[in-house]
Amino acid sequence: MADKIIVVDDEREIADLIGLYLENDGYEVHKFLNGADALSFVEKCEPALAVLDVMLPDTDGFALLRKMREKHDFPIIMLTARVTDSDKILGLTIGADDYITKPFEVKELLARIHAVMRRSETDNTPKEKKLCYDKLIVNLDSYELIVDGVKVDTPPKEMELLYHLAASPNIVFTRNQLLDEVWGFDYFGDSRTVDVHIKRLREKLEGVSPQWSLQTVWGVGYKFEVVK
Repeated sequence: MADKIIVVDDEREIADLIGLYLENDGYEVHKFLNGADALSFVEKCEPALAVLDVMLPDTDGFALLRKMREKHDFPIIMLTARVTDSDKILGLTIGADDYITKPFEVKELLARIHAVMRRSETDNTPKEKKLCYDKLIVNLDSYELIVDGVKVDTPPKEMELLYHLAASPNIVFTRNQLLDEVWGFDYFGDSRTVDVHIKRLREKLEGVSPQWSLQTVWGVGYKFEVVK
């Protein structure tokens, strides 16, 4: 599954430009023009990295950085037109992982992002097992399924099956693969077990969002299809 990156900049052209390069680089990008919307997204679904502009219409990037650092430790790169050392020192002191000034080369920003992501990946802290899609949150840490803002009671194996499929969007899995990878190699049950669990998941998820769906690939198996 592609890493999520949020870009927070009140200049839409800059946000779109950064987003275009990041998407071409394989990331899933969420763009915000103000701090409130970005913070609301982060509280629902933690990104792999954030690019924050210092100058925002409803707050400044330093205040937003402090707010995010209260609960989250994902990498954050500050992006600003300010060039004073004091601003850079402030950003790094309160939790920024890097700092780049405008105007900038997008390729340089990408290089900084890659470097920060590599440093983050060397951290031994276990990553959260939580997937977020439009109107869907699959949290395997707490075994919670949130559909359109509502918690839906879901048996453990259904949760594990959905997480396994949604963690690899648009990848087709055979029934036997799913039995091995979700139920375990020592499971000797009928492959129809997978069909039953998929049917129950569809009853919970059918028609929730046009952006994703559980699909049957006839003669092969199943996939979690995401509209690109």
